[in-house]
Amino acid sequence: MVSLTAVKSHNATLESLGPGLIAVFVGGTSGISLSTALAFARHTISPKIFLIGRSQSAADAAIASLKSINPSAQPNFLQTDLSLLENVDKVCAKITAREKKLNLLFMTPGYMTLSGREETAEGLDRKLVLHYYARMRFITKMLALLSAAAKDASVEPSARLSRVISVLDPLVAVRPGGSSTLDYSDLSLKHNFSLGRCGAHASLMGNFFLESLARQYVHTSFIHAYPSGVATSLMRDMPGGSLISGILKTLARPFIVPIEESGERHLYAATSERFPSRIEGMNEGRDIAVGSDGTRGSGSYWLNWNGEAFPRNSKLDKVREECAGDRVVHHTEEVFQRVCEEGKIYP
Repeated sequence: MVSLTAVKSHNATLESLGPGLIAVFVGGTSGISLSTALAFARHTISPKIFLIGRSQSAADAAIASLKSINPSAQPNFLQTDLSLLENVDKVCAKITAREKKLNLLFMTPGYMTLSGREETAEGLDRKLVLHYYARMRFITKMLALLSAAAKDASVEPSARLSRVISVLDPLVAVRPGGSSTLDYSDLSLKHNFSLGRCGAHASLMGNFFLESLARQYVHTSFIHAYPSGVATSLMRDMPGGSLISGILKTLARPFIVPIEESGERHLYAATSERFPSRIEGMNEGRDIAVGSDGTRGSGSYWLNWNGEAFPRNSKLDKVREECAGDRVVHHTEEVFQRVCEEGKIYP
């Protein structure tokens, strides 16, 4: 476990990266994403911060908090419904029109429900979009800016930050009761949806898509992070969600990571040299984490809440042996082609 003292000590050095770091926080007006944005503002010089979310009032409060922590910060809010990939593309277009690089893409959008499949106008399930498709679409649309940050000649190599973090759970499919399999005949779960399958598919497909990107974009590092229990507003959309959330927070208090600590720990994950890109991972002599494929410094990492990388998992190795990576990438690109490029409903 990386101690909180060590985490804060590392974060206190981030001013050395220089002024003007740029970060996008998807789902950034509340919860883990906002707490990480606040930590980012606290420890960096004149950062530019994009918050992506639905609520203008929540964004106004978040921006006020960011400015109070760091008056030199430049917070921006882009309002949208991320359950539609069309909206993801529109937001990304706005960012790319304004910026030439991106140092950090941090994503936590989610949707808690006890209902079944909820199909969007694009033919996809809302929960699976927020937990998987929208996140991967954000990455693909931001890769040019992330690559530009990784190769920015205006800063020292040690200050070139280019990182993607998706906060969900890389091991949800292999935890007790989880299914460590993918339904390759129905990856979008159009026909065989259940909440359990949705969780497994979002986790597993996220794992393998990020691994694929790490192999292609060797100057950017990719992290799938498990946050543990954190007191957030994720249940706000459920009937009686506020009451249920309050009860669960009380019962689980001894096991919950305080929201400010979660922000500091996720900022550590977003900036620590222990999780380098694939090309940086070739540098020997540093404390570099083992990647999700079992290779030290692979550029793709499964991270626990405490700052330690999860070891290679034998159950997930079996899924990997099914050529899961290639099949997931092919399916995801097919969805993006049909929905985003052709404007059609996914069948």
